[in-house]
Amino acid sequence: MKRVVAGLSVLLAVIVIAGCAMQKEPDSARPDEPLVNTYWKLTELEGAPVEVVANQREPHFVLHADPARVMGSTGCNRMMGNYRVEEDKLYFSSLATTRMACEQGAHTEQRFLDVLNATDEWRVTGEHLTLLDAQHETLARFKAVHLQ
Repeated sequence: MKRVVAGLSVLLAVIVIAGCAMQKEPDSARPDEPLVNTYWKLTELEGAPVEVVANQREPHFVLHADPARVMGSTGCNRMMGNYRVEEDKLYFSSLATTRMACEQGAHTEQRFLDVLNATDEWRVTGEHLTLLDAQHETLARFKAVHLQ
């Protein structure tokens, strides 16, 4: 009888350990993505989810290290400019876009550019980036995308 109980205990322990190993790692346990050289896809703008318009690029940006340039898309036009990071502070400057006319997405484009110009702070938690204004209010949220 003792052998049966001991055997069942070992079997139960193996099942529990195997089940834990198969569980997906929570975001809080993932290492933070780097701010620079990461493709940041815009997911939320001023508290509202961002929808990608069919046949247009998704709004995103990448901060390139040397020189400190930002490149990306507003969802309609390509975007480029400069940025500066000082600890938890992030500032965008000299932002410019191409001038393609888009039937949809122009409102999102202008709001996105306004948010970048109003950005004062940044926070990365796992694969999520949050941009904040000088009053620590959330302006936009992004998700890291790994290109393959």
